[in-house]
Amino acid sequence: MAQSGSAGLLQRQLKAMQLAKDLPGISCGLVNDNVYEWEVMLMISDDCKYYGGGNFRCHLAFPTSYPHMPPSLTFKGHIPFHPNVYSNGALCISILHPPEEDQYGYESAAERWSPVQTPETILLSVISLLRSPSTEGPANVEAAMLLREEQEKGNKVFTRRCRSIVRATLEDY
Repeated sequence: MAQSGSAGLLQRQLKAMQLAKDLPGISCGLVNDNVYEWEVMLMISDDCKYYGGGNFRCHLAFPTSYPHMPPSLTFKGHIPFHPNVYSNGALCISILHPPEEDQYGYESAAERWSPVQTPETILLSVISLLRSPSTEGPANVEAAMLLREEQEKGNKVFTRRCRSIVRATLEDY
């Protein structure tokens, strides 16, 4: 019963996103007709400082306990060089962490997953994170370190690494 309820909800949410006119740069579809697995394309607008013009392919995997538990998002293909993205493409963002107290005390329960989140709010948060990378509690320590150095000293090593990956995403199309 829970599986069919979550499947119906995901079907409705996918349809709403596909019909939405106010979600430029986000395209979603099912993987192998499985409503619990979505392929997502994030086409980042040119005005984004580090990732502008990039086309990032992602996999959004929902548990059958959705919306009570969060999905996971993994970048596929060209993975953004980003403080909040692990080298395997897994995204580390508070809203995708289970709805419980953080055992390490970095996040409050209010910052973590809540059933009011939707695939749309998740993907908009991902785009926001690409626009404004966070160096706190990084998944990619090297990216966080280079971003901090760039912000403090003005070198462009972080920007060059990001732009190189953006160019690679464009070669795929």
